[in-house]
Amino acid sequence: MDVSQAKQEHLLALKVMRLTKPTLFTNMPVTCEDRDLPGDLFVRLMKDDPSTVKGAETLILGEMLTLPQNFGNIFLGETFSSYINVHNDSNQVVKDILVKADLQTSSQRLNLSASNSAVSELKPECCIDDVIHHEVKEIGTHILVCAVSYTTQTGEKLYFRKFFKFQVLKPLDVKTKFYNAETDEVFLEAQIQNITTSPMFMEKVSLEPSMMYNVTELNNVNNAENSSTFGRMSYLQPLDTRQYLYCLKPKPEFAEKAGVIKGVTVIGKLDIVWKTNLGERGRLQTSQLQRMAPGYGDVRLSLELIPDTVSLEEPFDITCKITNCSERTMDLVLEMCNTRSVHWCGVSGRQLGKLSPSASLSIPLKLLSSVQGLQSISGLRLTDTFLKRTYEYDDIAQVCVVCPYTSPES
Repeated sequence: MDVSQAKQEHLLALKVMRLTKPTLFTNMPVTCEDRDLPGDLFVRLMKDDPSTVKGAETLILGEMLTLPQNFGNIFLGETFSSYINVHNDSNQVVKDILVKADLQTSSQRLNLSASNSAVSELKPECCIDDVIHHEVKEIGTHILVCAVSYTTQTGEKLYFRKFFKFQVLKPLDVKTKFYNAETDEVFLEAQIQNITTSPMFMEKVSLEPSMMYNVTELNNVNNAENSSTFGRMSYLQPLDTRQYLYCLKPKPEFAEKAGVIKGVTVIGKLDIVWKTNLGERGRLQTSQLQRMAPGYGDVRLSLELIPDTVSLEEPFDITCKITNCSERTMDLVLEMCNTRSVHWCGVSGRQLGKLSPSASLSIPLKLLSSVQGLQSISGLRLTDTFLKRTYEYDDIAQVCVVCPYTSPES
């Protein structure tokens, strides 16, 4: 598409065209029933039409390609390509021609010229061609500045430039949610919406974790590498939203240090690759995703081992992990308080000893439930004898209590 030409007073003419791939031809089929007046006339016309798909003439999408009729939309993450042509419209030889192409964004100015050296001479009716490419990394207004300088036969140095403004739009809307598990695991849900007007083929959506985490993708069926939850052909229609899920777990060297996981932590960044139309590739990387790590206070109590289902009035074992998240040494005493449905088995008020900062201690405990159903484990108390401070832990976890036998029918 021709977007501009130089003024007539110059010996050279500048033309700039955006390079885009063609699109599939679309037609509007006209049909009628056999008993209508036209009969099979419309069907025969569609079969003779060279643009229709043979055997599927009523499809709107044809089998021919059409060249772009306008500048089109440019989306963030795509590659902007342009063809620059400088033509000598005069009848004299022009010397020392220098063509320069810069792209001005809201934050920077980029030189896109393939060559910065001048052409020694350009004869009449000859031209200079250049193709520029740029991966768009900013949204908003972009200005392509094309400048041409040359020298006439009389030694006069002339210069002119043209400006081509276009907007870069956002192709995807990405929203993230974090879920903190009872363990150190973090679940990330990424909602990706196609906000363009054409379908996308989602080639890759992956999470690049930070140095603190290992990541497991939960978007495949039965952990098969090539069996996506969204099917073999992963298309995202306009305004459709898709949810991707990832599980992050702290690496052992960080999980052992409870104080390191405090405050705001960097999770990683999403890498999204898609294709549109006839294979145009786009890629986006989000900024570093951050989450607010849960605050555990001075002492953190977590469960390392607990059964899902237990039998009524039968003892069962759990393993608790106590971590000193403070910056001082603690001398801890463990107390166990029974609830209406769950009872602790063992001695309450026992000494656990001193626990240094960031250190952990695993304690096996035994319980018994006297009520069926989903029961909450509560009633643990930790007292620091140094500061005379007590930490209460209720609703630590839940277990399903079932009756191990079935009552005989009367």
